[in-house]
Amino acid sequence: MMGYQFMGYVRPDGQVGARNHVAVIPSVTCAGDVCSAIVRQVAGTVGYFHHQGCCQLPPDLDRVTETLISLGKSPNVAAALVVSLGCEGTDHEKLVEEIRKTGKPVRIIRIQEMGGVSAAIKEGIDAASELVMEVSDLQRQPVDISRVTMAIKCGASDTTSGMASNCVIGYVADKLVDLGATVVFGETTEFIGGEHLLARRGVDPSVGEKVYEIVNKMETRAKSLGCDMRRGQPTPGNIEGGLSSIEEKSLGAIVKSGTRPIQGVLEYPEAIGDRKGLWIKDTPGREPEILTGMAATGAQFMMFSTGRGAPQGFPTMPVLKVCGNPNTYERMRHDMDVNAGRIITGEKTIEEVGEEAFEAILALLSGRMTKNETLGYHSSIDIYTLGPVI
Repeated sequence: MMGYQFMGYVRPDGQVGARNHVAVIPSVTCAGDVCSAIVRQVAGTVGYFHHQGCCQLPPDLDRVTETLISLGKSPNVAAALVVSLGCEGTDHEKLVEEIRKTGKPVRIIRIQEMGGVSAAIKEGIDAASELVMEVSDLQRQPVDISRVTMAIKCGASDTTSGMASNCVIGYVADKLVDLGATVVFGETTEFIGGEHLLARRGVDPSVGEKVYEIVNKMETRAKSLGCDMRRGQPTPGNIEGGLSSIEEKSLGAIVKSGTRPIQGVLEYPEAIGDRKGLWIKDTPGREPEILTGMAATGAQFMMFSTGRGAPQGFPTMPVLKVCGNPNTYERMRHDMDVNAGRIITGEKTIEEVGEEAFEAILALLSGRMTKNETLGYHSSIDIYTLGPVI
């Protein structure tokens, strides 16, 4: 295949960003309001406003710390300001230390040590302003497409998702893998009923075994509350959109992974590093948690398939919306980026829309904003944890 390039920000650790944000990272939910005040005041910053970091069991506190580290290390982040309360359960010192290892500028403020909220906000505004100025003159340079990691997801699905928009994403996923890039997909709940199809695509039997393992664990979590997973999946919107069962939903969702071999399964906080090819990440399907997990992977962007119309994005990771339903696209054209509904109406083939989507990706990677970015619809995030709040 011919080579493709985009204009990206090459980071000190060799990663390549499609955006150049300063991330304001609360180490615990109690620091969220201070972060919010800083982000409102300082242009060029974005905040990770999660709801975790204290009164959780040790495995979840480790999970939150590691996820925040991966988010801070992600290639679209040029610098980071960590905001600590001072008594949280997460390891804010490790958070700063690990992000600093990438060579990015990192600062930390501690609300309790500084004398409270108003002092912390003032100090945080000054620190964030300095970080923005420090990275604001970084220049884009040409980079090969093989340096890209794409995350994929579907949400607010209907029957057109599996017939059109998921097919377009599957086409692009195959093309990127063939070009030496990386693709990561998740939504473990939407493997149910189709997990055998994914398992047989593993590069070796251990990958297939891991697919079955994560699906079984997800089902066991629901059963521990006395419920079958099918009480929540498909969602009411899915059913209204024509999806009759979780198995039907899964078969449509799996299409977006394309056809290439699956290299392995990543844990939720894990970054992809320099691994190539097609990978699974163990995530739920709900947007705030899966988008957070995928951004932590190190994906520069996400392709998001929808039929009924899901408009949200993520603070540091552009989300390109591919809409399979022609009626939804017309109603929500200011939220949807690619019209795959033309496949349903017979105007375009999957391959033709796939190539259009690929061109949109190259433009996105070089700086063109997605519609959710222009609207600022990207602040709803959260970290997927496993145990109770205590």
